[in-house]
Amino acid sequence: MELTNFFHDVPSDLPDELIQTLVQQQGVRIERIISQGHASPEGFWYDQAEHEFVIVLSGSAQLRIEGEPTARQLSPGDFVNIPAHQKHRVDATDPNQVTLWLAVFYGGSKS
Repeated sequence: MELTNFFHDVPSDLPDELIQTLVQQQGVRIERIISQGHASPEGFWYDQAEHEFVIVLSGSAQLRIEGEPTARQLSPGDFVNIPAHQKHRVDATDPNQVTLWLAVFYGGSKS
């Protein structure tokens, strides 16, 4: 078992958002997501079969949940649990610093 650090090996150049699977096992997937000025494409909404628990550990983001009038402003320590098939998108991430997310996908439906 190798010891690693969530905050190490962050690329300095991020032309695209980087998603790294840290752990995947029987119905659970844990990802490190690295963003800097990235957002979901215009008109795109995530609609996932799994539930998603996501926390911002550094940086900031604007997370929009379908049906809510405004995007949620996320800062370090802020988290949200998104039920399966709840449409959501990232409106923006901080362009001046790296935003590190920890996302845990679990359960949900298979459709």
